[in-house]
Amino acid sequence: MYREDGDEDTLNSNVHVQQAVRTILSNVGEDPDREGLQGTPDRVARMYGEVLGGYSVDLEKLLNGALFHVAYDEMVVVRDIEFHSMCEHHMLLFFGTAHVAYIPTEKVISLSKIPRLVDMFARRLQVQERMTRQIADTLTDVLNPQGVAVLVEGQHMCSMMRGVKKEQASMSTSAMLGAFKTDTGLRGEFFTRLQR
Repeated sequence: MYREDGDEDTLNSNVHVQQAVRTILSNVGEDPDREGLQGTPDRVARMYGEVLGGYSVDLEKLLNGALFHVAYDEMVVVRDIEFHSMCEHHMLLFFGTAHVAYIPTEKVISLSKIPRLVDMFARRLQVQERMTRQIADTLTDVLNPQGVAVLVEGQHMCSMMRGVKKEQASMSTSAMLGAFKTDTGLRGEFFTRLQR
């Protein structure tokens, strides 16, 4: 995977992506050497490095010790976390918002880390269902909370631009773990908070 850290593997990957983009341009009937496309292979390689940068994120470094022992056992909700991801089936964009809740046992996590965690999983070739579960499972592993709830709402370019071509269709996925899975009242409170 291309990363902007200047190492040899990164530079080689960048060159390979550029060559692949030139091949695609040629095979769809374009001239990769025409003025408007001369820089396109490099731009696309750098774009993939950014859009798919989640593969190179180290979870431990992302968290950076931002877990704190706090006497708090009520629901914590972080809502309206914007994300952009790429569908693994067609390599087209899907985007939307993620809403994350957890009930602490002994530890809470810094507010900024939850959107970063969403980004880590969104910036990979993905399906929305897997991404939703990865966010929930990781928070469960890191915090050992009483429960975790994740709701992801997304719009998918693969169904908007091609195939069924439905521009208004959206997809909603959820993962309910621990207390959120067993307690319908908690689930209801989570969804009520999202409607405010």
